[in-house]
Amino acid sequence: MRALIDRLYTERTLSKEDFCLLLSHCTPENSEYLFQRARSVSKKYFGNWIYVRGLIEFTNYCRNDCYYCGIRCGNHRAERYRLTEQEILSCCENGYGLGFRTFVLQGGEDPFYTDGDIIGLVSSIKKSYPDCAVTLSIGEKSEEAYRKYFQAGADRYLLRHETANARHYGRLHPESQTLQTRMECLRALKKTGYQVGTGFMVGSPYQTVENLAEDLLFIRQLEPEMVGIGPYIPHHGTPFADQPAGSLELTLFLIGILRLMLPNALIPATTALGTIHPSGREKGILAGANVVMPNLSPVRVRKKYELYDNKICTGEEAAECRFCLQNRMESIGYRIVVDRGDFRPANLND
Repeated sequence: MRALIDRLYTERTLSKEDFCLLLSHCTPENSEYLFQRARSVSKKYFGNWIYVRGLIEFTNYCRNDCYYCGIRCGNHRAERYRLTEQEILSCCENGYGLGFRTFVLQGGEDPFYTDGDIIGLVSSIKKSYPDCAVTLSIGEKSEEAYRKYFQAGADRYLLRHETANARHYGRLHPESQTLQTRMECLRALKKTGYQVGTGFMVGSPYQTVENLAEDLLFIRQLEPEMVGIGPYIPHHGTPFADQPAGSLELTLFLIGILRLMLPNALIPATTALGTIHPSGREKGILAGANVVMPNLSPVRVRKKYELYDNKICTGEEAAECRFCLQNRMESIGYRIVVDRGDFRPANLND
């Protein structure tokens, strides 16, 4: 296994068979060796800097019915909300004062917000905070819409592919949602010029080791600037309510693998990691991640944006989230920096 990890470190990829072999040997000893390698790569490109993103969950309405998601349209018990433009700008104002230089506008696929609304929102944020980056995470749109958002000033776009296997994708989504459409959107985002983020759940229902290997190979081929992964956590209002949660250990192992594959990528230690383990985000950083995403959403709506059960930090003010994470990062030898934290191309052959 160490030989495979060393080969991944030097060549940045493995065959599907070797990825399956490595993932099947996620032992504490192999994990620690992988994490040492991953930390050395992360520190080479980022030092001990951790980039912070201000997450604004502005709507929990969604037209989709993904079987794993708590805000799916089929969950009629979800308490829905939408933030106004002024409320969103107020979140940005608060966040800017706390040192955030990236705002992530995340929501369900909500037709209430037209392309014009999104363009206006992005334009307003960029006008008020020209030294900040704007990231959108609002799902599948047309290539023309992506281009208009980009021209308005959006810098990055997050769109998890969830699984690179079409059969597996079909078991997680209704027939109206296809992996082909998701892949076409990712290609359109890359073509438009965004810093693109993708990712997947670890331990989602019906997922196999082969599926995870396919995810890794897809990511290697796509070369995204950002990769967000987290453990699958069930939600009581979904068809998968009784499915087991994903593994902390395997999620961390995959973060380490991704760091070796994409040395200069932006990889968050997600809220889902912190939900399944009290020190999950710290463990994510020590496995090779370099981004954290505190919540800037108004406290009154945080519990309503419930993608999965028991989500943490739903009762904290933005400042509490920000400084709590700062202390957590400092406790393991890292520091949160006031920086946009853009992806920077690098000579990966050095």
